[in-house]
Amino acid sequence: MNALLEKYGIGHYPKEYNPKIHGVYDPARYYGKPDIPLSEVKLQELPSWLMRRNKSPLAIGRCVGRGYWRWMHSYIFPRKAGLPGLLHIVGTIMAISFYINSDKVYKHRYFKHH
Repeated sequence: MNALLEKYGIGHYPKEYNPKIHGVYDPARYYGKPDIPLSEVKLQELPSWLMRRNKSPLAIGRCVGRGYWRWMHSYIFPRKAGLPGLLHIVGTIMAISFYINSDKVYKHRYFKHH
């Protein structure tokens, strides 16, 4: 099991990270070569931009992890965080539970029979 984790670099710093250049490791930062943001890509450049993306499961997991840490740094970790982080969590739970129970809710609607 450890050999498999070592092979894919799970649990290690990214290959692009260099502590002498980047300083302290930040899990919310992408250390690879920067590319054009999606908001600045023109429509004709979109296929080539999508082909440059790494679509492996490990890369997708790292992307989700960076998004999670960015959200944590923005809404949970600040000293005066307030309610937005909690409201995001509660709203997500409400949306998921509504989706799960939507069949039950729609079956109990009142219909006017003629």
